[in-house]
Amino acid sequence: MDFIVVLSGAFSAASVSLEFPEDRVFGFDSQMVVQIIANALNVAILAGFLAYLLYKPVRDILRKRTNKIEGQLMQAEEEMQRATELRQQYEKRIEDVEREREEILSEARKFAADNERRIISDAKQEADAIRERAAQSVKVEWERAENDMRTAIIDVSAVMAEKFVSLAINKETHDRLFDETVADLEGMTWRD
Repeated sequence: MDFIVVLSGAFSAASVSLEFPEDRVFGFDSQMVVQIIANALNVAILAGFLAYLLYKPVRDILRKRTNKIEGQLMQAEEEMQRATELRQQYEKRIEDVEREREEILSEARKFAADNERRIISDAKQEADAIRERAAQSVKVEWERAENDMRTAIIDVSAVMAEKFVSLAINKETHDRLFDETVADLEGMTWRD
């Protein structure tokens, strides 16, 4: 409490009217020197007191914030890994459909070679229909896989963006995280 009284006394003393002697630009006399020293001492005491009082809580807040950001980065990495696994599953499904389509076409060709011209004509029409359905099925599965992957990436990006916006991170961390995310996304290819 005495500290606040000393500070308020020092600041009220500084608010005294400034009258400069006519032969000098500044009224630099012994009272001004004493006031400057007293103000400097008060500022040093206040800075020391605030540093003593606030150092540990600020350090704890920064440590908690660092831990929270690391957790969010790990969560984002897990989400990205899940999205990659999902993409691989869809690619495997597409390969299976393609393999099945090839098997159907192969069987249709063998059947057509063993039968007469009329049967060959019918088999070709059937093979064309099967090929078209298989192609349509592949196209639908591929589009579904792309849409699911885009949705997953958008969800992960939205969660990351929401978490990053909610945190007040410094520019260096923000730039590093942005560069990492862009590098991860540049590795992916999209079909239009």
